[in-house]
Amino acid sequence: MTTVQDLPQIKGVKNIPLEEQFTSGHRTCQGCESALVMRLMIKAAGPRTIVVGSTGCMYVANTTYYSTPWVVPWMHTQLGSSGSAATGTAAGLASMMRKGKMKQEPINVIAFCGDGGGADMGLSAISAALQHDEYNLLILMYDNESYANTDIQVSGSSPWGANSTFSPPGKVHRIMNKRWKKNMAPMLATGHPNCRYVATACGSYGLDFNNKIRRALTIGGPTFIHSIDPCPKGWDYDPKFSHELGMLAIETGLWVQYEIIDGELILNGPSRSIGRGIRKRKPIGDYLTRQGRFAHLTPEDIQYFQTKVDETWEKWWMPGVIPLTMSDE
Repeated sequence: MTTVQDLPQIKGVKNIPLEEQFTSGHRTCQGCESALVMRLMIKAAGPRTIVVGSTGCMYVANTTYYSTPWVVPWMHTQLGSSGSAATGTAAGLASMMRKGKMKQEPINVIAFCGDGGGADMGLSAISAALQHDEYNLLILMYDNESYANTDIQVSGSSPWGANSTFSPPGKVHRIMNKRWKKNMAPMLATGHPNCRYVATACGSYGLDFNNKIRRALTIGGPTFIHSIDPCPKGWDYDPKFSHELGMLAIETGLWVQYEIIDGELILNGPSRSIGRGIRKRKPIGDYLTRQGRFAHLTPEDIQYFQTKVDETWEKWWMPGVIPLTMSDE
């Protein structure tokens, strides 16, 4: 295994690096939280980084006729192959250095994918990447809860009841998407015991996000971060509220902020206060009613959604994280 860069934890928002490695020129939608995620990600990683991007919003919006906002080396890969591309890039760098064709130095390898390319199509490739503990790499899944690049279709990460182009509410069936959101991070953490770092994140908490990127890149081996990214187009809200909606997702307990470091789970931010009983969760309606994709929900639907969120905190083996309960028998 090659060595990792020395990326110390950042103490205080004012100490986040000023240097921009993801600059102007991209074509993301107004209020795109995923663009902020890319900007924060590469600020934390620094210039000695190679970024590999799967097809999706952050590929299409970030490349136009040989122009790109990425200052660091960047490569496009196919929709479901972020794990394969990350492993191949890390292996290629190691081989070149071993043969003396490159200077021996730690170079960060980050592959990003959307929820469609990660939680659905690319799941097997990500799983394979997390088994190659001889390579240092990070896979970041930015999750806007739909196939937003191809006009908002439901993905495995889409929440129950969400209106999309493939699940529109109608007179006969008001709720078309009846699946609950795929629990991606714990699935990968428990299924890959040698993976030293798995975390959830949100761009609304920039300092937390930066430090999670740095922990992932410096702990050694393959790592994974799942980020929740509010999407004005797919979620149907005023773009100026992206940051606020990211915070609400966490404050309502729907999205849980945590890290799993060498098998130990640590809650972060508001989720820690909620888990310790210091802070009460906000009603889920505060979050749902701010988005047009849930405008068709009735008060009974919202109560059902609230009940499901309550269960994750009150009945799950690990509140908000691991959906297992212990039998009384």
